Amino acid sequence: MTKKNSPIWSSIFRRGHHSETREVLDFLGASPLFSSLAKKELRHLVAIVHRRNYQEGEFVFRKGQPGAAMFIIKSGAVDIVDYDAANSSTVVATLHKGDFFGELALLDDLPRSASALVTGQAEIHAFSRSDLENLQNNFPRMGMRIYQSLAIIIGTRLKAANAQLFDQ
Repeated sequence: MTKKNSPIWSSIFRRGHHSETREVLDFLGASPLFSSLAKKELRHLVAIVHRRNYQEGEFVFRKGQPGAAMFIIKSGAVDIVDYDAANSSTVVATLHKGDFFGELALLDDLPRSASALVTGQAEIHAFSRSDLENLQNNFPRMGMRIYQSLAIIIGTRLKAANAQLFDQ
């Protein structure tokens, strides 16, 4: 038996992967979008969520680009920035660890309504509309719970935006 095929080596390599998977699983489970899912269901998400590291000043996406995914911040910060006709920018929100953005892209492919700009190094996880559609087809109850959470979150954000508009 060679070292590569020995149980001790496969156990060591699996353990490293397992702890990374557990970290992502815990991270996703803490998100309001996925908090209604069981651990078993979260494992399906871990397999399809994409992780990327961003540098300061890098755009996650720009206003006007087609939306195809939502993003969850694992570390770092992101400014949601809007630009007017004169190309002047306004920071609409600053998001941090655990916050997510771009969630409307899970529902449609309309252009982004603002830009997402990384303000320092950041690790961000992406979840695409096509992955959600595949989940819905393969695991209908799981997909339904994600869509329900998404509807509640969007409704809450819309109510908060309306309250701000009417309070001014």
